[in-house]
Amino acid sequence: MSLTHRRIGRAPRNIAVLALVWAVLLAMLAILGAAIWIVMFLWLFTLPLAWEVWRNPESRLVLDAHSLEWQGILGGDSVPLTMIEKVRFDRRLDMSMRVTLVLKDGRKLRLPHDVLPPPERLEAALQTQGIATERNPFSLMG
Repeated sequence: MSLTHRRIGRAPRNIAVLALVWAVLLAMLAILGAAIWIVMFLWLFTLPLAWEVWRNPESRLVLDAHSLEWQGILGGDSVPLTMIEKVRFDRRLDMSMRVTLVLKDGRKLRLPHDVLPPPERLEAALQTQGIATERNPFSLMG
């Protein structure tokens, strides 16, 4: 079983959330008569998502019978499956998942968050390829 996961910045969900939040901010201004400085302060929190929609970065992860490859915003890499000893899934306190490849030579590679598919799909695909996985419910260090 191979797995291909692709994520783009201009996803319909991102655009819908941005439009909804901006509509609420405009409604606060027009209907509720909110102070402009309050609306502008709240608007600042939408700028990272607006920048992502504008730039439209693409992230991808591909797992096939031979290798695990990924390309994210900050770069990419490829690891042959024969070099992977196990893959650790660590749940963080903010409920995000950190995925670490533990290689047979002792090195650890952390997969960037922007390339990760849903953890259950990735874990099932790894197990199908014969790669051992390990889940840690909560981890402060890692």
